[in-house]
Amino acid sequence: MKTLIVLLLVLGAAIAVTYPLMQPKEDKLPVINPTDVKEEMMDAEVLRLGYGHTIGSFSFKDQLGRIVTDEDVDDKIYVAEYFFTTCGTICPKMNKQMQRVHKAYSGVDDFMILSFTVNPEVDSVEQMKRYADGHKVDHDQWRFLTGTREKLYELARKSFFVLKPAEAQNLGDAGSDFIHTNNFVLVDKQKRIRGYYDGTSTEEVDKMILDIKRLQEE
Repeated sequence: MKTLIVLLLVLGAAIAVTYPLMQPKEDKLPVINPTDVKEEMMDAEVLRLGYGHTIGSFSFKDQLGRIVTDEDVDDKIYVAEYFFTTCGTICPKMNKQMQRVHKAYSGVDDFMILSFTVNPEVDSVEQMKRYADGHKVDHDQWRFLTGTREKLYELARKSFFVLKPAEAQNLGDAGSDFIHTNNFVLVDKQKRIRGYYDGTSTEEVDKMILDIKRLQEE
């Protein structure tokens, strides 16, 4: 009887040690390159790159009038979105979800949120400040960015790949397309795209919140 008990204890200990090793490891998030995205989502010039894509350089003003560049997100994980402050359709839903992300990672030094306007003619620094204050944001962690339409849209097409023809609207006298996408873009510390998420979906944003944690653990 004692021998049987000893054998059972030994067997139990062996299972306890080996069971975690037998479990499948969770795969890393994919690194998204131009070849992984529909051609309509990007500038043709970038499509030729194929692999090794990273977010390009940029320089815009935030809601406090501070210059924000790509160097400000060096060695940080961040989520990017395109929106405009007077949007009454999907943007309020998106930024309600983004507030959840902001709360989940409040005070985390290696995480930021970048919200780029698609309507800089209206979204001045002062307008963005009013909008940010209305969302009770940490002005250092969540940056609302404005600048020239040309540079904002170039970044959308050539870096974040968030422009679809179906999401383009004519602005009349402005004579330009109008980016209006519900995508949140998750970017890692090496400035690589690691995921796209529907910013109006609670389930998708739940997944993104978990994926941010996965990136922190890489």
